[in-house]
Amino acid sequence: MKYTRTNRTKVRRWQVAGVAAVAVALVGVGLGVASAAENTAAPTVNCPGVANKLGAVPASAQAEITRNLALLNTQIAEANKRLVTSQGEGGVNFIQNAILGPLKDKRVATINRMLTAIGRTATKPTLDVNGLATCSLNQNGAVAAPEATVVPTATAAAAGTAGAAPTVNCPAVANKLGAVPASAQAEIERNLALLNTQIAEANKRLVTSQGEGGVNFIQNAILGPLKDKRVATINRMLTAIGRTATKPVLDVNGLATCGLNQ
Repeated sequence: MKYTRTNRTKVRRWQVAGVAAVAVALVGVGLGVASAAENTAAPTVNCPGVANKLGAVPASAQAEITRNLALLNTQIAEANKRLVTSQGEGGVNFIQNAILGPLKDKRVATINRMLTAIGRTATKPTLDVNGLATCSLNQNGAVAAPEATVVPTATAAAAGTAGAAPTVNCPAVANKLGAVPASAQAEIERNLALLNTQIAEANKRLVTSQGEGGVNFIQNAILGPLKDKRVATINRMLTAIGRTATKPVLDVNGLATCGLNQ
């Protein structure tokens, strides 16, 4: 058979078609790999709560405590970012050696600074610093609830001064929420801050209302309304989490009920 111009044209067309098919196949493989990578979310760090372990903090240490609690959140955010950008790097111990280990060292230093600040004017809390500084991992990109950055202020009553107003003592909520979906993170932070605002308002009312009412005044006028506000706030957080993840099962009434520091 003669190798005519028509035959040569047909051969070229088959060659072009073959190259195109291979290209399409390669693109498909690439998209499949990319899709698989996108579906594998980086883990996030899960650290013990610290704010609720400090107790009432002297007014003189409040600014330093707030600053260092915020720093704990910054350290967690930086570690989470490193977990994303370093996916696929190193061996089996990479995350422990390059991320969780350095994070623990930073947290030890930060927690110790807070204990020192409190100890300047009050009894230094006795805490398991190494335990509080050690973080683990949440898989599949779940984001843990942020560290609270506001803690109760110790009043003169805590130092033994007669006649000082009591302060409210409420159960911690942040460390009961577990891993929080990224989609709920902003709402959780907003409502945790609101819990602190509610406590501050109740403490102010305890000071300004000294001497008012009868034996049940504090319960009826301050602690009862505070509980109602906390129930609503905690339920909002549970609803926010439940939109995209399993809603935590919590004793809402128990977490909403506050006592008094005399």
